[in-house]
Amino acid sequence: MKITALEEYGLRCAIHLAMAPDGQPVTVAEIAEKEGLTVPYVGKLMSVLRQTGLVESVRGRSGGYVLARPAHSITVEELLSSLGEPLFASNYCDSHPGNLQVCSHRSDCSIRSVWQVLGDVIQKVLRGTSLADLCQQEQLLTSHFRDMEPVLLHLGAGPGQESGTAGATTPRRPE
Repeated sequence: MKITALEEYGLRCAIHLAMAPDGQPVTVAEIAEKEGLTVPYVGKLMSVLRQTGLVESVRGRSGGYVLARPAHSITVEELLSSLGEPLFASNYCDSHPGNLQVCSHRSDCSIRSVWQVLGDVIQKVLRGTSLADLCQQEQLLTSHFRDMEPVLLHLGAGPGQESGTAGATTPRRPE
C-alpha cells in the first residue's frame, strides 16, 4: 500500500475545511500557508475535490472552499478514492504473472489470500473513519481504532482458511 502525495495533501486540505469554524470558507492561500505547500498545488487539490463533489467553491470577498457535506458523512475511503486509484485493486493478480500471459498460481495461490484479507481490513478502517474522526484529538482517534479491534480481528483469516471466509472458524484437531 502506498499513499501518494496527492492523496496525503488532499486529505490534509479536506481536514482544514472540516476544522473551519462554523463551516466558514477557507482560501487556497490559507491552506497553502498552514501546510507549507504552494498555492497552485493546493488549487489543483481543491479542483480535484470539487470535481468529485466533496468540496464546493464559494465566490466573493469572503470566498474560498467548504465541504459539500458534513464532515461526519465523508469517509477517508471516499476522499482517497477521489484523489487517486484504489489502494488494493481486485485485479492485482493480473499485474504480476511474471513472463507468463496468466499467473501460474491463478487457481491456487497462497499469497492472494493475504493481499485480500489485508485489503479488506484496510478498506474497513478507511470506510469506518470519517473526516470528522480525523479532526478529533489523536488520543480520541486512537481510542476509536482500539474499539474497532474486535471487528478487525474478525476480518483476519487464520491458518487453513480460504480467502473470502474471513471470520469463519476452522475446526481444530485434538492435541
